[in-house]
Formats: sequence, structure tokens, C-alpha cells
Amino acid sequence: MPAEMTADLTMKSLLDQYPGARRALFSAFHIGGCQSCAYQLDETLEEVCKNHEIDLDTALQCLVESQEHDASMLISPEELKTLLDGDEPFVLLDTRTREEFEAITLPGAQLMTQELQNSLFAHKKPDQKIILIDHQGRSVLDHCAWFRGHGLTGTYGVDGGIDRYAREVDSSIPRYRLEMD
Repeated sequence: MPAEMTADLTMKSLLDQYPGARRALFSAFHIGGCQSCAYQLDETLEEVCKNHEIDLDTALQCLVESQEHDASMLISPEELKTLLDGDEPFVLLDTRTREEFEAITLPGAQLMTQELQNSLFAHKKPDQKIILIDHQGRSVLDHCAWFRGHGLTGTYGVDGGIDRYAREVDSSIPRYRLEMD
């Protein structure tokens, strides 16, 4: 459970707990995208706002709204299990690397390739349910936003990725750690 979003959170803690925070801060205030607007991970949100002359309450409100929006694009691992066990049609796209996909694959999942993505975009059905899954949920929101931005509004990501699914739903799925984690 993420900590409450407060002014004294370090940027590292904020970004770890709220993956969409980086995108929200850059989009709203142009912070964190280049050397001139960068911040240090050990700085608090309050320090970053002060250094960039941004009203702290406005930044906090922006982050809360962004978190609520991000949460609306996610489904829980339990919801994915219900979809896998049910009759409702949906597309399950795995956004991990080919090597990860070949090592561990959920039933019915397809590896998201450029060709498959292009096909979905070209033959879009806006109400089609598309579920995206990654390793630990770190990039799934960006992928969801990309798909939704291309008119596939029925796209959702699995909160916590295949790792959380393995922990909470199906312990027979091997868990792994990437060197980059």
C-alpha cells in the first residue's frame, strides 16, 4: 500500500510508490524531463516545488488526480483471473521481452510485437477489451495511455504485472527478478 502523498516524500519514494508521478509532473509543470528541469531522487517533493517555483498544494493536487486517473486504467490480478476463467472475449497482450514471454506465459497471452500493435491500431474496435501485462506494473500505464490515445479505450493494465499475479493469484507461476530491477 503506497504511503500518503505528502510534501516530505523523497522523489525516489514518490516515483516508486506512484509510477505515474513522473509523467504527471512533467506534463503539468515540465519537471524532470531534461537537465534544466531535473531533480535529485533524494530531494523531497517540497524541495523540488520550491526549486522550480511551483505551488506545493497545486503539485499535490495534480499528483492525486493523476493517481486517480492511473488507477482507473488498472485491473487487479484477481480481475484478470476472473477474465481468464470467464467467457467474456478480450485480448491479453504481454509487453515483456520475448525472452521473458517464452520463459513464462499466461494462458491465451500474446507477445506484443510491433506488427500486432499495428494491426490492433489499424483494425481498432474502440470497445474491445485489451488487457496489458508487464513484469511488475512499472511500464503498463504508459502502454495503456498509448493504446487509449490511439482510440482503444477498452485497454487496461494489470496492477503489479505478472509478478503480483504470481504472488496473489497463481503461485505455480515462477517469479523472477531482472538484473535491471
